[in-house]
Amino acid sequence: METINKISKIRLWASYILQGIVVVMFLMGSVMNLLQSTEAVKGATEMGYPKEAVLYLGIALLIGTLLYAIPKTIIIGAIILTGWLGGAIATHIIHGDPIFNIIFPILFGLVIWASIVLRNDKLKAVLTN
Repeated sequence: METINKISKIRLWASYILQGIVVVMFLMGSVMNLLQSTEAVKGATEMGYPKEAVLYLGIALLIGTLLYAIPKTIIIGAIILTGWLGGAIATHIIHGDPIFNIIFPILFGLVIWASIVLRNDKLKAVLTN
């Protein structure tokens, strides 16, 4: 019985650490977009997005990140962030970027869902059946 509790605590902490990494990374990105930093505007325009879209991209990313950070809305946030990452993948493919730029958002999406699966046995059961 004690081993189960240790595993549960390890899984719980691992999920919180993964979630924290995702939240910090996406919060940084959304703030850069909201402030329309030089890097954010340059990156977006180089990928074909209009300069005016950077603010709206920041708002969408902030909403998804905040929803993901809140336990009761984590699934909705994960769905929004997964959509965000799907857009990133499509943009990198269209732009003809190196494979790493395509794989990285995929891996980040897996981390998003892994952080939830580690502490949500119902979702784990749905995904593994």
